[in-house]
Amino acid sequence: MPVTNRFADLLPEITAWRRDFHQHPELLFDVQRTATVVADKLREFGCDEVVEGIGRTGVVAVINGKHNDSDTVIGLRADMDALPIHETSGVEHSSTIDGKMHACGHDGHTAMLLGAAKYLCETRHFNGRVAVIFQPAEEGGGGGDEMVKDGLMDRFNINEVYGMHNWPGMEVGKFAIRPGPLMAAADQFDITITGKGGHAAAPHKGIDPTVVASQLMLSLQSIVSRNVDPLENAVISVTSFNTDTISYNVIPQTVSLKGTVRTLSTEVRDSIKDRMETLIDHTARAMDAKAEFTYHYGYPVSVNAEKQTRFASAIAQKVSGADNVDTNVNPVMGAEDFSYMLNARPGAFIFMGNGDTALLHHPDYDFNDEAIPHGCSYWVQLVEEAMPAA
Repeated sequence: MPVTNRFADLLPEITAWRRDFHQHPELLFDVQRTATVVADKLREFGCDEVVEGIGRTGVVAVINGKHNDSDTVIGLRADMDALPIHETSGVEHSSTIDGKMHACGHDGHTAMLLGAAKYLCETRHFNGRVAVIFQPAEEGGGGGDEMVKDGLMDRFNINEVYGMHNWPGMEVGKFAIRPGPLMAAADQFDITITGKGGHAAAPHKGIDPTVVASQLMLSLQSIVSRNVDPLENAVISVTSFNTDTISYNVIPQTVSLKGTVRTLSTEVRDSIKDRMETLIDHTARAMDAKAEFTYHYGYPVSVNAEKQTRFASAIAQKVSGADNVDTNVNPVMGAEDFSYMLNARPGAFIFMGNGDTALLHHPDYDFNDEAIPHGCSYWVQLVEEAMPAA
């Protein structure tokens, strides 16, 4: 089964939806316009149930198969939110809202799942039910977690759940996936070093927190190089270094550091946090300074279930051919809050080629509409293969 022919006919319509979403980006949970458009279209398609307000502003619709004597319910998820970035792509359908843009392709994800929902409502060539899930606040808000906490899985009796993300640099029509950890946990940390400020010409009379903070910036890298198994993956990045002074001749009283930790296993994640705590405390005390350390656990690791990954790989190969599907792609140290759904139910997350475009989160990025038939076909064939009609 290659790309479903029906999506060639639907492509102009789905593209128009996608570009409308692109022109009207919304952030985090504040996706009222997008969610309303999505819900209205789902009702127009003839979905059997449309529920708004799941996880604050999420939308879920249920589509019953023509043969519905199976208890199987498959969940398909797309994200709806944009990013606080000023768009510089120059495309005709550029964002109409300054400082906001769909720089990660969630407009394309939403449009593709809507296209699949329209087709599934027309054909209903499956035995069971599909729950199409439109999620807010993937970009740092934890909307996936909010939807799960709001009863998403139990309320709609979802057995398995699947997600998809476009991938710049991968050819349109290609897919990539792997079993096990696919995307990293994303944690954040804050460090405040307090010393004793004073005149820069007399550093011996104070305690310089910039020296302590600089030592820490270098020492933290030793955790990955010397405390983490070389066969494991981890990243510690200090991304902000701020003092409480802007003068040339004043030693500051405090220095604040911020950064992120990325890991692919719970064990490494916890061990890095513990090691950071020890290293920060001892480094500060060795230099007579004080340190405050706060570690913020963020999105967990996105772990694909073995069985569902094999199935998703097979579907992608039917859509695009075996040579166009990487079934053991390297893990990515970026994060995804689809991880919360994968923690709640077995499932799989897959990457889909977006072609030679700007990278994700870049102001020149734009979702490639040529990818739409491939993504829609993947969703439809996944449903029809997972729940074949009698």
